[in-house]
Amino acid sequence: MKENIKLGLILLLITAVAGLLLGGAYEITKGPIADKVVADKQAAMKEILPTADKFDKADVNIEDNEKIAEVNAGFIGAEISGYAIKVVAKGYAGPVEIMVGISTEEKVTGIKILSHTETPGLGANATKAEFSNQYSNKSINDKLEVVKAAPSKENQIQAITGATITSNAITLAVDDAIDFYNASLKGDKK
Repeated sequence: MKENIKLGLILLLITAVAGLLLGGAYEITKGPIADKVVADKQAAMKEILPTADKFDKADVNIEDNEKIAEVNAGFIGAEISGYAIKVVAKGYAGPVEIMVGISTEEKVTGIKILSHTETPGLGANATKAEFSNQYSNKSINDKLEVVKAAPSKENQIQAITGATITSNAITLAVDDAIDFYNASLKGDKK
């Protein structure tokens, strides 16, 4: 009986020390991780909306739209040059977070996939420039459409081989960003 109590106290001591070390590691890394997330978001916005020299969170209501996670206005001086709209799509293996740049000249300026759980070698190829660059300079006046062959129309996006679900999810997310821009942001150059 005394042996069981002794082993129990040793186990309690070991778990308490491990818990304290884990909590300390969390506290030490919490700040740098948050800073990295902010820096990555800023870099993504600058990449998809390169004309903007600064970004501020836009004052728009996104509570009624479960697909739009965040909207940032990109500025050149005091004038809005476009928006970086963060969209969450349902991909093949889980949620895909995408930042979509839309200029006030009514063009998609680019997309950046921020996070995903898509299949390596298939859906994960959506992060490659060969796929994501297809969205640049697309008009916001036509719905985008995924095709398996080479695009023959301006509004077509060629699917990733073996990852049509991911290609469709990303394209629908870009269309969601376009729809939100057209409904809530178009003409707003404050």
